[in-house]
Amino acid sequence: MDEAPRARGARMRARVRSSGEPPCYAALDLGTNNCRLLIATPHGASFRVVEAYSRIVRLGEGLTQSGRLSDVAMERALAALKVSAEKVRRRRVVRLRAIATQACRMAENGQAFIDRVAEETGLKLQIISPREEARLSVAGCLNLLDRSQDAALVVDVGGGSTELSWVELKGAPETGTPPVRAWLSVPIGVVTLAERFPEGDEPTEAWFRRMVDTVKTEIAAFERADGMRPIFEADRAHLVGTSGAITSLAGLHLDLPRYDRNRVDGIWMTRGQCEAAANRLLALTPQGRADEPCIGPDRADLVLAGAAILQAVQELWPCNRVRVADRGLREGILLSLMAERGVRRKRRRRNRGPARQATAA
Repeated sequence: MDEAPRARGARMRARVRSSGEPPCYAALDLGTNNCRLLIATPHGASFRVVEAYSRIVRLGEGLTQSGRLSDVAMERALAALKVSAEKVRRRRVVRLRAIATQACRMAENGQAFIDRVAEETGLKLQIISPREEARLSVAGCLNLLDRSQDAALVVDVGGGSTELSWVELKGAPETGTPPVRAWLSVPIGVVTLAERFPEGDEPTEAWFRRMVDTVKTEIAAFERADGMRPIFEADRAHLVGTSGAITSLAGLHLDLPRYDRNRVDGIWMTRGQCEAAANRLLALTPQGRADEPCIGPDRADLVLAGAAILQAVQELWPCNRVRVADRGLREGILLSLMAERGVRRKRRRRNRGPARQATAA
């Protein structure tokens, strides 16, 4: 990907126009734990997925102790990014947005790694702010919001941070993004929490409780969403949870023989069902968690940290209904890119109109 991105994009758009093929858009999310790529074409108000790619790279492994991205972690991430770059080339993507989140925000050598990625893969990663991360998470989950309720709390549990967005639904238009009344980014994710509380000799329940209480302390100090508490106390709100840990809990709840996104994305779980799935995990050994088909060895040491974060949120902002989202940042990026495309098309039509009228006159 040596060619300048703008020139390459123009060349790809011209090729797509001449072939009549629908244009491909791509979203790349390099997180603390995962590298995820989604390539799609516009389809009505949404999109149709052409190709999806995901690899657990654990870029933030050891970051909380050292303050730096390790050489081994960067090599893992680079390998996944090189695969992603090749997929972008092969699909002739006309617009790509590639983002990096908490691990690159925190690390002393985060920007140096971003520069290395650009040099070795051609991918121009942008380190986004926690606020932008929260906004994209909400945008990616719009279709899962229950507009009949008064509010929703969108919880995006990442590897290095957790974003919470309090969304007002009452009076909001049926389409488009409803107003986000408050948002919070907590610098705790499944990787950082699991590293902070390694599973040891103490009883599993006490260890799990310490994780829950640590997360609660971080969230409880936030007061800007307190005006929405009466809505939650009156049970007129629901929670939307997006993360690999939460989708793993849902797969466990459904007793799936293997993970199936079509079965998991969008399902409703009660608070009791979430807690039952967490308790089922607590009763398993680390190897037992690794053997679960919806968890596997790559998530076995992280899934309980994710369950602890979800439980901390539910104890502070209780919701009887939880909607599971196997979607988030990438989907939010794609929808934003395609919305920009629509705006540009309308602008071009407006600009052409007067010229045609003048020619006709």
